[in-house]
Amino acid sequence: MTTGEPGQPRTDRSPWNWLLVLPIVLPLLTFLFNADEPRLFGFPLFYWLQLAFIVVGVVSTTIVYRMTK
Repeated sequence: MTTGEPGQPRTDRSPWNWLLVLPIVLPLLTFLFNADEPRLFGFPLFYWLQLAFIVVGVVSTTIVYRMTK
């Protein structure tokens, strides 16, 4: 695969790719969700924080895709 330039190999070494580490490391930090309170709409912290991790993953993947396109 090439970029728009003929003869130039594609490179995936963009600093934006480091943003993809965030959705991998964030759920591994157990001290963030090791509690029952606060509750959001009756759901304990663990459940709504897991949904927040999904949103962080989607947003960071979208940003990296747009910036490295």
